[in-house]
Amino acid sequence: MSDAQFSYEHLTPDTLLNALESVGIRPDSGLLALNSYENRVYQFQDEERRRLVTKFYRPQRWSREQILEEHAFADDLEQAEIPVAAPMKIDGETLFNFEGYQFAVFPSVGGRTFEVDNWDQLEMVGRFLGRIHKVGASKPFVHRPTIGLDEYLFAPRKALEDSSFIPMHLENAFFADLDRLISVLKERWNPNVNTLRLHGDCHPSNILWRDGPMFVDLDDARNGPAIQDIWMLLNGDRHDQLAQLDTISEAYSEFHDFPTNELQLIEPLRGLRMVHYMAWLAKRWEDPAFPRAFPWFAEAKYWENQVLAFKEQLAALEEPPLTLAPQW
Repeated sequence: MSDAQFSYEHLTPDTLLNALESVGIRPDSGLLALNSYENRVYQFQDEERRRLVTKFYRPQRWSREQILEEHAFADDLEQAEIPVAAPMKIDGETLFNFEGYQFAVFPSVGGRTFEVDNWDQLEMVGRFLGRIHKVGASKPFVHRPTIGLDEYLFAPRKALEDSSFIPMHLENAFFADLDRLISVLKERWNPNVNTLRLHGDCHPSNILWRDGPMFVDLDDARNGPAIQDIWMLLNGDRHDQLAQLDTISEAYSEFHDFPTNELQLIEPLRGLRMVHYMAWLAKRWEDPAFPRAFPWFAEAKYWENQVLAFKEQLAALEEPPLTLAPQW
């Protein structure tokens, strides 16, 4: 099958079962599809009564070398006794290929939802983030990308321009405000910021809770500023975010220097994510999973709200950055 023909269309139940059997795993239950859009992820029980998860990586998204770097990072974290969902090794390997699909197998890790307004949980997450970043700073990714304006701003802008999603009556306002946002983000971005290996998408849904946090889904792991793994945990008004930031930073600093000099990047990173997210949905729209999950993306109301969101983000960029409380 050529790359041009490659999609999930050919990932049938028989293909899934045959792929797992090719590495010696025989499911003893049906494959339950889990909530994942970029990849295809299924939970099952094998004949040894183990609860497992298999992830079939989106074709053409990551190279074999890039996926193996994700796995190596997970292994580094696991070796440092950090709770992370790491792939199983089967005959010394973690990444397998079947009929052109790359896949891995993981132990199934359950847990409750991480409570972002629970101060004890937030403190423990901050402590583990410090440990994650200490490991991440030991060496960079070589094959995985680094967060920057090309991937998160310029390429998405072109993708949106080339798409047919923005209603005609909104095009002028949409791209005028988008370009204003891009101009400010370019000014505020620091290309010389220190980078390290990150989780990359450390929002609350990627943290499960049992006796403590369990960090899952390293699929977006890449090099970037440490604050990228922190800002998505902040929510509420400015007062709330300052209190959350102080809780995280104090716990984080027990294991790694808190990136105080990167606090000014929080709103720029939020702006980059906003633009990147819209283009990501547009790029994936031909995957049937996306119209089913995000039907509002094709509605004019969504794009009207984005014009307002650009204005709100421009206003947020004019506000003073968050600061830590003085330490006595």
